[in-house]
Amino acid sequence: MGQDTADRGIAVREAATEDTVALLTDLLRIDTSNPGDGGGPGEREAAEYVAGKLDEAGLAPAYLESAPRRGNVVLRIPGREPALPALLVHGHLDVVPADPSEWSVPPFAGEHRDGAVWGRGAIDMKDMDAMMLALARSWARTGSRPRRDLVFAWMADEEAGSALGSRHLVRHHRELFDGCAEAISEVGGFSVEVSAERRLYLVETAQKGLHWLRLTVEGQAGHGSMLHTDSAVAELAAAVARIAAHRWPLVLTPTTRAFLTEAADAFGVPFDADSGDPAQVLECLGPLARFIGASLHHTANPTRLTAGYKTNVVPGTATAEVDGRFLPGLEDEFERTLKELAGPRVRMETIERDVAVSAPFTAPLVSAMSRALRAEDEGARTVPYCLSAGTDNKAFAALGITGYGFVPRRLPPDLDFSALFHGVDERVPLSALEFGVNVLDRLLLGY
Repeated sequence: MGQDTADRGIAVREAATEDTVALLTDLLRIDTSNPGDGGGPGEREAAEYVAGKLDEAGLAPAYLESAPRRGNVVLRIPGREPALPALLVHGHLDVVPADPSEWSVPPFAGEHRDGAVWGRGAIDMKDMDAMMLALARSWARTGSRPRRDLVFAWMADEEAGSALGSRHLVRHHRELFDGCAEAISEVGGFSVEVSAERRLYLVETAQKGLHWLRLTVEGQAGHGSMLHTDSAVAELAAAVARIAAHRWPLVLTPTTRAFLTEAADAFGVPFDADSGDPAQVLECLGPLARFIGASLHHTANPTRLTAGYKTNVVPGTATAEVDGRFLPGLEDEFERTLKELAGPRVRMETIERDVAVSAPFTAPLVSAMSRALRAEDEGARTVPYCLSAGTDNKAFAALGITGYGFVPRRLPPDLDFSALFHGVDERVPLSALEFGVNVLDRLLLGY
């Protein structure tokens, strides 16, 4: 192990953690809400803040706007062995909106309370943004160099489909990612307590695909007081009810089967990989069971309904929107079933479609993650899992970059972590930030 991958001293690591907390606090105080309609404040202020902090450290980031106020920042850090494939480390600067009336603290105040930093984006995903920024500054200050080239990217628009963030960069600035073979980003690396001595750390190695659909039915318009046998509203409502009521069968992909097998072994409960009943394993996961459970089935949730303009007018057209998520390798099956459920009179149009992705768990990068975790937590055990949503890793898959979800956090066992994503009172424990900085420092310098 070279000098850059060895323990670099308590003082250096403490300084990086302190910088992370300060940077995160500042980022949380910059409102980057992304409502998805272009009406938010944009990411420019946060992106300029990131670029400025990198400039302070003598680094030379690229600042790129995809549209007015929609800023992205990319930094390449040269490695000691430039012949190795580069590693992309990326995060998004935008956040979903927050209603202050629902929160215990102002969502954009960056308050410190009860051993945590509170605010919209604290775990989705400005904590990772801050850790990336603090480590780049720390390495510049101490003269540390990673083994391979690292490309750090802080991007816009992930919460609304990434058209102005990762997809824009892939389409118009792909040269920034030359040589990158793998990537790490959000929604992985967090702990699940098994016992006081043992924790599972979930590494996201797969993501469900996405198909958002608009359903339209046309019928006979007329006066609301008359008899109607061809109501677009009634036909659409029946289709939406069928889709909502459908119980998609349990399907274990290789990733979910591996997760359930590993988790069953860790918790000491039975799991028959052939019959595939996950009930006892899910019961051990507590609140996380809902998060994992969504990766065991296709899902199709109606989210919007639109019809008519006046109570006494039967409209000639009715529309609904459905958020569909399909398991890797099973898109065709999902589409066939959804079409059958909708029925022959429903016209189906794609609003947005994105691929399902998967990555090997038996990869050198995952082994390096495991080593870095165990160096900070002797009870760490890495397990693969499938994310029911999607991240910017999908955009980079178009460049042949294999993506993983890995933001290392050792969490308090009583924290309902999954509920904080897009939830009320989002926060990240200070101890999790310190742990994450130390693990990422080891991983990114040594891999």
